[in-house]
Amino acid sequence: MEVFFDGDCPLCTREIRMLQRLDRRRHIRFTDIAAPGFDPATAGLTMAQLMAEIHGRLPSGELVSGVEVFRRLYSAVGFGPIVALTRVPGVRQLLDVGYRVFARNRLKWTGRCDAACEVS
Repeated sequence: MEVFFDGDCPLCTREIRMLQRLDRRRHIRFTDIAAPGFDPATAGLTMAQLMAEIHGRLPSGELVSGVEVFRRLYSAVGFGPIVALTRVPGVRQLLDVGYRVFARNRLKWTGRCDAACEVS
């Protein structure tokens, strides 16, 4: 699996570093969308889409986004039983809503907000 993450986001980077340490079998490809030279076209998305929420690409080429990316990442590093709990009705919806709130506010919460943040 490939994950597209914002390397300029301190919270995101902390999570990615932990996943990199846990990915001992190297099942995950980590792609920093903030890296110089990154082309969003390689993901088949726009930079605005990539910045709006986390995205991942499965080995089949299918794109997934939001909490489903984290489910796939944590399954890849061996936390499948815990991930199964995140699919339980109620828990699933709570996590989805929580992530949407985070994604919508992460620039503001990490001190990287510009005029565009005031509009959303």
